[in-house]
Amino acid sequence: MNISFEGKTVLITGAAHGFGRAMCLAFATRGAQVWGCDVLPDELQETRRLCTEAGGYCEVRLVDVTDPTACQAFAHEAAGSAQVDVLVNNAGGVLGQVGKPLEEVTPHDWNAIFAVNTSGAFYMAQAVTPGMKSAHYGRIINISSGAGLTISLTGIQAYASAKAATIALTRQLGHELGPHNITVNCIAPGFVRSNPNTERQWESYGSDGQKALVEGIAMRRLGHPEDIAHAVMFFASEYAGWITGQVLAVDGGR
Repeated sequence: MNISFEGKTVLITGAAHGFGRAMCLAFATRGAQVWGCDVLPDELQETRRLCTEAGGYCEVRLVDVTDPTACQAFAHEAAGSAQVDVLVNNAGGVLGQVGKPLEEVTPHDWNAIFAVNTSGAFYMAQAVTPGMKSAHYGRIINISSGAGLTISLTGIQAYASAKAATIALTRQLGHELGPHNITVNCIAPGFVRSNPNTERQWESYGSDGQKALVEGIAMRRLGHPEDIAHAVMFFASEYAGWITGQVLAVDGGR
C-alpha cells in the first residue's frame, strides 16, 4: 500500500510532541503541506525542524483550539487560496490533572478538559468544513482514546466523558458531511508513552502496575506514536474513501 499526500494540505492540532509530532512527520515525508498548531512554542519549532530536515514541508502556529476565533483564523491561513484537505483533531489530554473523587472535581477542571478535547475538535471541524464542502472532498480524523470506549486509566471523569463525546461527535459529523464526500473517523489509542503527562502516569503505576498494564495487552507491549500516525494516514488516504463515522482502536489488543 503506497500512501501519498502530494498536493494535499493537512492541518494537525496538538503538533508539539507525541502523536501530533509523529503525524506531522508522517504526512510531511509523504508530500503533504503540513500545518501544525499547539500552545507550546519551543516544541512546535522542534516539530517543524524535524519535518524540514526529513525533506518535508511544515508550518507551525501558536493556536489555542478552545478559542473558536483562533481556529477560524488558523484554518483560513492554512487553506490559502484552496482548502484544507485533511484535518486531524489531535489536541487534548488531561491538562496536568490527576484523578480525584467526584465530589472534589471543580467546574473549572471539568470544563477545561471538555474544552480542549471535545470543543476544540468541534471548532476546528467547523472552521475547515466550508472549504471541504466547496471542494466536495475532505477527511476529518478525531483522536479519542481507549478511555472513550471504557473506563479511563487516569481516573479523570471529565477525560473519559470528553473522549466518549469525541466519538459521538465523529459519528454525528460523519452522517452530516457524508453527502459532501467528507469522511469523519476516529482513532482510539491505547496507552502510549508519548508526552510528559503519560510519562508521569506510567511512573505512578510502579513496576507492578506497569507489568499488569503490559500483560493486559494482547501483543504484550506498549505502542508508539508512529502506530497512531499510521492509522491516521489510512483514514486520510483514498484507501478509506468509503469509511466514515467509524472508531478504530489502536491499542495492541485489549
